[in-house]
Amino acid sequence: MRIVSLLPSATEILFALGVGDDVVGVTFECDHPPQARARRIVSTSALPEGLPPAEIDRLVAERMAAGEDLYHLDGGALAGLDADLVVTQDLCAVCAVDVSTVHDALEYLACRAEVLTVDPQTLAEVLGSVVTIGAAAGARDRGERLAAELSARLDAVRAGTAAGRPVPALVLEWTDPPFAPGHWVPDMVAAAGGRCVLGRSGERSFRTTWEAAAAAGAEVVVCAPCGFGLEESARLAAEVADRVPAGVPLWAVDANASFARPGPRLVDGVEALAGILHPGAVAAPDPAMARRIA
Repeated sequence: MRIVSLLPSATEILFALGVGDDVVGVTFECDHPPQARARRIVSTSALPEGLPPAEIDRLVAERMAAGEDLYHLDGGALAGLDADLVVTQDLCAVCAVDVSTVHDALEYLACRAEVLTVDPQTLAEVLGSVVTIGAAAGARDRGERLAAELSARLDAVRAGTAAGRPVPALVLEWTDPPFAPGHWVPDMVAAAGGRCVLGRSGERSFRTTWEAAAAAGAEVVVCAPCGFGLEESARLAAEVADRVPAGVPLWAVDANASFARPGPRLVDGVEALAGILHPGAVAAPDPAMARRIA
C-alpha cells in the first residue's frame, strides 16, 4: 500500500503502527518520527515563517474570512506518488489541507486513492482514530493493540491522581490573543486529575480575554500554543507571565508534540499534566516536555 498522510498526527499513528514504510507522502509539518522527514512533502503552509502570535492570528482571521486557503497542496508531487490511501481531516481549516481541496486534486489527477477523513474531537475519539487508521492501512490488529496500550496508560494516570481533588487548570492554546482550549484538551486535563476552567470537551477552542482567564479561578496555568515546541512555548509564556494572577504557577509545554496533534503522544501530554497538577503523587514531567516559568 502507498499512503499519503496530510496530517502530522496521522503520520505519527502510521509509523507507530509499523507501516511507516508504506508512507510515501507527508506534510511540511510531519516531523515525528524523524524518518517521516525523508518522505516527499506534498503540502506547505501559506503563512510566512517567524511571525509573532498576534500577526498569525490576524492573518489567519483575514484569510479565513476571505475564503483563502492556509495550506498549499502540491498536485504535481501528489501525482507522482500513485497513492492508494490519502489520510486527511475536515475538522479545522487552520490545521491542515481542507478535505474538499484533496478531493478536487485527486479528481483532477484522475487518482482513485481512497480518502480517509479522520476528525477526532475528544480524547476517546483520538484513540478510536488509531483503530480506524490501522484498519485502513491493513493493520487493524496493531491499531487495536496500540489503542488498548494508550488507554491503559491513561487509566494508570487516573489511578495515580485519584486520591487528590481535581485541580482547576487553564490551558492556553494561544497567547495573543488568549484562546481557551477545546476538542480533546479538556479531556486531557480531566484525565490528569484536573478540572478545565475554560473550554469544553469536543468543542472548538475560542478567543477569550485575560480578564476572563484571571476570573476563571485556575490554580495552574499551562501555556500550550498550537504549533509551537517547548522553547517557543516557554518564550511566549514568559511574555504573558504578568497577565497570570500572582501566585498561580505558570508552565510551558511542548504543544506540538503532546497537545495539539491528536495522536499517540497526547498520552505523554496527559502524563506531563498529571505531574504538573499533582506533584509528588505522580512522576514529575519530563523537562524536555514541560518547564515551569513562574
